[in-house]
Parts: sequence; C-alpha cells; structure tokens
Amino acid sequence: MNAMAEVRNLDNVKPLEWADPLPLGGVSYERESYPLDALPPGLLNAVTDVQATTQAPVAMVATSALTALSLAGQAHINVARNKHLTGPVSLFALVLADSGERKTTVDGFFTRAVRHYEAAQAEAMQPDVDAYQADLQAWSAKKAGTMEAIKAAAKKGTPKPEIESTLRDLEHAKPIAPKVPELLYGDATPEALTYGLAKKWPSGGVISSEAGTVFGSHGMGSDSVMRNLAALNVLWDGGVQKVSRRSVESFVVRNARLTVSLQVQYPVLAGFMIKAGDLARGSGFLARFLVAWPESTQGTRQYQEPDDAMAGLAGFNARLTQLLTEPMPFDDTGDGLAPAMLELSPDAKQVWVKAYNLIESQLAPMGSLADVKDVASKTADNAARIAALFHLYEHGPSGAISASAMQAACQVAMWHLSESKRLLTELGQDPALSLAARLDAWLIERCNQQRTNRIGTREVLQYFPSTQLRKAAQLTPVLQELIDADRAGLAKDGRKSLIVVNPKLLEGSESWA
Repeated sequence: MNAMAEVRNLDNVKPLEWADPLPLGGVSYERESYPLDALPPGLLNAVTDVQATTQAPVAMVATSALTALSLAGQAHINVARNKHLTGPVSLFALVLADSGERKTTVDGFFTRAVRHYEAAQAEAMQPDVDAYQADLQAWSAKKAGTMEAIKAAAKKGTPKPEIESTLRDLEHAKPIAPKVPELLYGDATPEALTYGLAKKWPSGGVISSEAGTVFGSHGMGSDSVMRNLAALNVLWDGGVQKVSRRSVESFVVRNARLTVSLQVQYPVLAGFMIKAGDLARGSGFLARFLVAWPESTQGTRQYQEPDDAMAGLAGFNARLTQLLTEPMPFDDTGDGLAPAMLELSPDAKQVWVKAYNLIESQLAPMGSLADVKDVASKTADNAARIAALFHLYEHGPSGAISASAMQAACQVAMWHLSESKRLLTELGQDPALSLAARLDAWLIERCNQQRTNRIGTREVLQYFPSTQLRKAAQLTPVLQELIDADRAGLAKDGRKSLIVVNPKLLEGSESWA
C-alpha cells in the first residue's frame, strides 16, 4: 500500500509530502457545461424556471424541454439539408441519471401542454367515438348475419352469389375509427408503440424515467433486442416499418413521427451494452440519441419557494399548445403525415457545412472522433433537426432557417456529441478502471468546490452519482486504485473515515500547506 494510504495526523499533512500522482489506467473526459445561451429565449426562460423549481441537473432540464418541443412540432415540419438530404425533425434523447434526479417531475412541467391537449381532444371527440362504436357493432352484426347465410347456403349446396357480394360490400363499408390524438406512450412496448403510430395517431413520444422497455428485460433475447432497435431506428429515420403478426392483422407504419426521451442508470445501460453486444452500436441505435450525463444535484437541493407564476414555462407551454392545435397535415392515406419542408438559408447552410466538415475531419484514424464515428456521423443531422425546431418555435412552419438558429443548434448538438464520447469511452473501458476514473474526477471537483482535500467516506457513499458505490465494500477496491496511483489516501478523524485527495491534483493546493 502507498505510504500516504493511511494519514493519521490531519493537521500535519503537507502537499510536498505527497508523491507526484500517477495517471489512472482508465480515461475520463471532463464534463463540459451545457450551452444554455444557445437556446432561444422562450426555451431558455422555461428551462430557467423549471431548473430553479426542481433543482434538477441543468442538462436534464434543457434536454427535456427540447424533446417536448420535438413531440409538439415533429408532425408539422421536415428539414432539408439539401435537395436530396431531407428528413424528420424528431429527437431521441438519453439522460444517464440515478433514481431521484426528478426527471419525471421535469418532464411533467414540459409536457403539460401535450397532456392538456390530449385530454381536451378526447373529450371533444367522445361523441364521434361513441357513434363509431355503435356503427361498428351494427356492422359486426350485419357481417355475422351474412356469414351465417353463406354457411347455411353452403350446407344446402345452393351457394348464393348475391349474399357473397353483400359480404364484399360490407368489408368495404367497415366503419373507420375516428383519429383521437394519443401522443404520450410512457413505457409502451415497441409493438404497442408501432401499432399506435400506424392505427391511432401518427405522431407520438416515449417519455419515460424507466428505460427498461426500450433497453430490454432480463429475459429478452438478442433477436427481440435487435427487432426493437431496428424498429426505433426506422422511426427516427422516418422510414417504413412493416409489422407482420400471425394471429391478428399485420400493419405498416408509414410517414409517422416519434420522439424519445429516456432516463437510464449507468449500470443498466452498461448491462444492456454487454447483452446487446455489437447490436447497439453496430445498428446505429445509440448514435441517434442526444446523450446527456450530468452531475447529480442530489444532496445540494435545499428547499426554495417556487415562483408562483413561472412565466417562462407558461409561455413555453402556450407556444406548444399553439403548435398542437394547428391542423394535422395528414397525407393522402389519412393515416400518415405530410409535414411542410423547412430549408436552410444560404448563411445557415454555410454554418451547417462548416460543422459537418469539422466533424468529418476528426473521423480519420488518429482524429479526436475516431472512436465515436457512429455518433459523430449523426451529429450534423441532429443539428439540422434542432435548428428546424428552434425555427418552428420562433417563426412557425414556413420561411428559411437562419444562420443564428443553425449556429445555436450546432452548439447544442456538439455538446451532446462530447457527452456521447465521454460515455462511450467509459463504457468501452475496464469497469473497475472506469469507475475509479469517475470517482477520481468527482473527488477532485468536490474538493475544489469545498476548498479542501478531505471528503468523508459517508459523503462518497451517499452522494457519488452512481449506485455502484453505495456500500463500503464496493468503495474499497475502487479507492485502492486511487491509492496505488498516489492520487488519494485514507485518514481517520476520531471515528470518522476520510478520503484525502493528493493536493497536487487540486487548484490552489499550495495555500493548504
């Protein structure tokens, strides 16, 4: 064990007594601040209100606002990067956080307009639904009677073509269910989700703090995982999804739009990556997501009286209500969507091309994005989607996307790319080294904030943002990695156990000597 592993007299510890810290075997990228200033004023004001009220991580709050806008606006616009590169504006977001980070509460604030819209539409269309049910029962009775007549004629050996013609006419006259908006799916299975988009309402969103449905249960085989990932990929692309079923009617999802906003704990995602093998990244599933892995705010959220008005949030939900109540642009089939096409202004196109080329230049074997090519290849697409949503929020579904909107969208998309790189780098490392690197970064950041180099082990067990270190037996081997690298030691202050961080790793540590 390192000579500094057991520090007994805290008052006599000097920085110069420590050896130079060694690098850890794992790699840990520094967390970047979320680019709040890139958000349009309306979104920024709403995010500020909700963050102040919930004290949830800023990146979680901002990402929730973006996906709520995506859900409300995705039916109305597509975006064209050029004449041949066109597609949806729907966003997929994945927030890594432990239970208790208040994502459900945050989502509740931002999807309030959607829930109110659903409820109002359901009430307004109830007479149509009742009429449809009555018509369907009458039609079913007529069909049953016609079938019985055909069977009776067949038994007598006297088939009657006119009855068979009546059956054909009945099939063409089957009542059509009214379209009642159903946008929020929660934890619906992929099959229920695709059926709803094909048969009920062609625009929806999976907004959930429990991502188990998407990432699979313990009993889900690799074939099921692959089918689920493929279905979600097609929906992100805005493609055609054929669903064949043996016992009931098959169906096709065409011209539908889906937003996804999930929260998952790091161990769950790590387990999914192991279980899915190369499927998750090889299929491009994770590459489509805007990833956020913010620092936990648990333990710092002292009670604050909320703003009664929350004017920023009220304005945001009022704008979403306007978008939701716009006439739905159905295609010729009446089942899918035909959104308006937003194009980039010449200046916005220059901004987008510059970002595209910058990303591409870093995909070479020694480039900074070489190990996340899958994510980087989708970043420019996501930037265009975000820019289109910014434009829709501020100007509606017409006009050209401005350079300022594209510049802001590129900032947001690039931030998410850095988060994906940070996450995927850690997922690809030895789990023990990865966890040690995360603990090391967390200890250094917390010590710098508190202007100390001593953190109680209880504080680590309680507040470290991972359930992987909730017990002393889990902490001991991970801490030993830091001790062996001269990055930390152990100390006793009476009965209290402390972790002492090497002062040479901290800002202004010379003042502690």
